Amino acid sequence: MQLVEIRRYPVKSLLGEVVEAAHVDSRGLAGDRLWAVRDTDGKVGSGKNTRRFRRMPGLFDLRAQMPASSGGPLVELPDGRRFTADDPAGHQAISEHLGRPVTLAPETAVPHHDEGPVSLITTAALRAVTGMAGAEADGGRVDPLRFRANLLLDLPGTGFPEDDWSGRRLRIGPDVVLRVVRPLTRCVMVDMAQDHAAARNDLLKSLAEHNDMTFGVFATVEHPGRLTVGDPTTWI
Repeated sequence: MQLVEIRRYPVKSLLGEVVEAAHVDSRGLAGDRLWAVRDTDGKVGSGKNTRRFRRMPGLFDLRAQMPASSGGPLVELPDGRRFTADDPAGHQAISEHLGRPVTLAPETAVPHHDEGPVSLITTAALRAVTGMAGAEADGGRVDPLRFRANLLLDLPGTGFPEDDWSGRRLRIGPDVVLRVVRPLTRCVMVDMAQDHAAARNDLLKSLAEHNDMTFGVFATVEHPGRLTVGDPTTWI
């Protein structure tokens, strides 16, 4: 296996960025989902409604990037305006775009991750879901960005091999060791339009029918370090 893509989402439920390298510690990728959009009652902006999250249409119109310099993320609106996450003017602009009063806030005691620190998917599973659901909306294959995973591993074949990885230890590159916990349960967000991927209404249904509504896995970090695209990935 080989690491072929790294994605980071500096603000939860916004569009993120593809990076060539990232540091990983016990919390996950540095800067990943460190901030979130918060409603007036403290609920976190998302594509779904739960006890913690509130569905906020329009979040996928916004993109967050972590600048090379220290500090919080930059958030870009559809009109090209960019604000630092702690800028009150940015909060006002985002509120106007979403049609509701919100602020951006960093993580406190409760992690912003849905299930765990690091999420992984494989090219084998992408081929499997493409075969099940089709990929006309995604230009030839189901686009990996739909699953908002941190790491994409290149793995020959097809099927859902990662479903059998729970409890196993994975080394990526020279230093990082992850322990896979379990498959990730998916929600309506996989069918939503985001970035260049158009809206569709069949992907979650296909996963429910064929794979218990799961896709990919999440893992905890047993040994921190630096990840770089192209790193070899082995079981230990």
